Amino acid sequence: MLPHYNPLSSSNNHGSNLSLTRFPYTRLMTRWALLIATIVVVLWLALPFLEDFGVARDRELSLPDFVWPGRRPTRPSPPPPPLSESEIEYQRVWALRKYEVREAFRHAWTGYNTRAFPFDEVAPVSGGRTSQYNGWGLTLFDSLDTMWVMGLKDEFRKAVDSVRTTHFNATMENHYAPFFETTIRYLGGLLSSYALSKEPLLLSLADELGQILLPVFLPSGLPAFSVGVENGKPDNTRSTILFAEAATCQLEFKYLAKITGKKEYYQKAEAVMDVFYKANVTDGLFQEYWLLDNGEPTGTHFTIGANADSGYEYLLKQWIQSGDVKALDQYIKSARGIISNLIYLTPNRSLMYAGDLSMGRLVHRMEHLSCFLGGLFTLGAEVIPDSIPSHPSIVLSEEERNLHKWAGEGLTRTCTHTYLDQKSGLGPDEVTMGVTGRKWIDEIAKWEKEKENGERRGGVPGLSSNRFSEDGEGNHIFADVVELPSEREYWNTWGNAYHLRPETVESIFYMYRTTHDPKWREWGYRIFKSLESHTKVKYGYSSVNGVDSETVYPLDYMPSWFLAETLKYLYLLFDDDSEITFDKWVFNTEAHPLPVFEWTEEEKRSFGVGKTRISIL
Repeated sequence: MLPHYNPLSSSNNHGSNLSLTRFPYTRLMTRWALLIATIVVVLWLALPFLEDFGVARDRELSLPDFVWPGRRPTRPSPPPPPLSESEIEYQRVWALRKYEVREAFRHAWTGYNTRAFPFDEVAPVSGGRTSQYNGWGLTLFDSLDTMWVMGLKDEFRKAVDSVRTTHFNATMENHYAPFFETTIRYLGGLLSSYALSKEPLLLSLADELGQILLPVFLPSGLPAFSVGVENGKPDNTRSTILFAEAATCQLEFKYLAKITGKKEYYQKAEAVMDVFYKANVTDGLFQEYWLLDNGEPTGTHFTIGANADSGYEYLLKQWIQSGDVKALDQYIKSARGIISNLIYLTPNRSLMYAGDLSMGRLVHRMEHLSCFLGGLFTLGAEVIPDSIPSHPSIVLSEEERNLHKWAGEGLTRTCTHTYLDQKSGLGPDEVTMGVTGRKWIDEIAKWEKEKENGERRGGVPGLSSNRFSEDGEGNHIFADVVELPSEREYWNTWGNAYHLRPETVESIFYMYRTTHDPKWREWGYRIFKSLESHTKVKYGYSSVNGVDSETVYPLDYMPSWFLAETLKYLYLLFDDDSEITFDKWVFNTEAHPLPVFEWTEEEKRSFGVGKTRISIL
């Protein structure tokens, strides 16, 4: 044992003086020992706080295999079973395909950024530029969250830096900003990219734009078509507004109210909904046109395509976003009306489609824009609970849930086949069916009757041939693809145009996320390869004419939604690691993910929010 220095010893104590002389480092070592002991105690006491901040969670650290006194022992979860070779290969394949989509986005973004910014959109064949939507750099704002989702953080930061001095000023004489497009593309893009990145500039710009848009709302509660950027006056040249134009601002304005604390955003958006709730429409179907002066519907045309689509979409998504039970109740009623009145099957292939109702008669056609409906039904069937105890009248029965699932699958199948049937593999913007279509709900009733009589044969009407097989070399064969136009039971409208639209891959994305059936991924990838083969041009990707021919004709137009929606949905379809889940995020109609949230008690009092959020999962 080391000799100890005794400070009380006398100076003539030879042994003590000798020990100090022989061990000059004793005092220094004692201090080091005390310091180390102090550090150990401090770390012991601070460990819970360090874990809260993630210090002790680094997977690369090798922590000792013991438990600090006073802490409950924790055991790591058992590791998942090792993947088989086929599972490893499956993951590798889809990781590579996801990378292909990201490279497609890079190509499209580079074309726009180098040739067109700060204009709205690029002409991808000629390298020209256009500004149809305010001239504020639409494609950039529509693309920001796609960059973030794809992990393109360098591109994201450079894009944000390029708009640090931007303000939404007038870019033309007598500049009026179209409310619908400005809200879903600009405002939606800003809010989503802020929610993902927490970049303060994006919130500031969103609030600035929101203030510009607020004067668009009229005394009737409905918004005008557009609002003056400089004079702050609503457009007074129109007497009506479309259902979709009015009912597609709620996700954006309510989230903006949440993050800014400004109640006027919530109150203006909810006033629009009050107009539609009070209308008490028949079968939950909303007329296409609404009078701006009194908020009344006009006309006898009903559709879930252009002019109405996102209005129905936002009914379900308002409930997902913040637990709005009035919106959910209306969604269930409207879905019931759509299924009962608008969905039909073709005679032989049993292709399911959603037509229009005009003056009480069905128009047997289906727009590409209507292809969102399969994904909407699928999402609703996935997230709506069996019942809501606080609102027992709002019920999605098991029978109705099955109808939603089947309709979602059948409609998505039809939209997919309008791609696969074409020689180019690209879907037409609109198809017309024959007038001999069968109402789907009647076919379901017959099928159920056969079950009661013990005579049922075959699967659910509209879903019977929704499969693919493989040949001997592992290539996927789509056996029910019909190449002869005379046998398809639909006809492409004039022009056979494909406008890089997202609705079909959107619904495929929802089908895969809810079923994990690989056929949906395979179909999505086949569509992506057709995009690569037929629409890729020098400065991006181009809309085309002639989808039912081997050689298509480029139209020299790349809409911003291709980067915001089409490529994002394809990327997420192939992505096994995405944190964009249905319980945390909800997509606006331009595919901008916005957070799911709850109103605080103070917000409910201040904003006038009538209902509390109810968990969706």
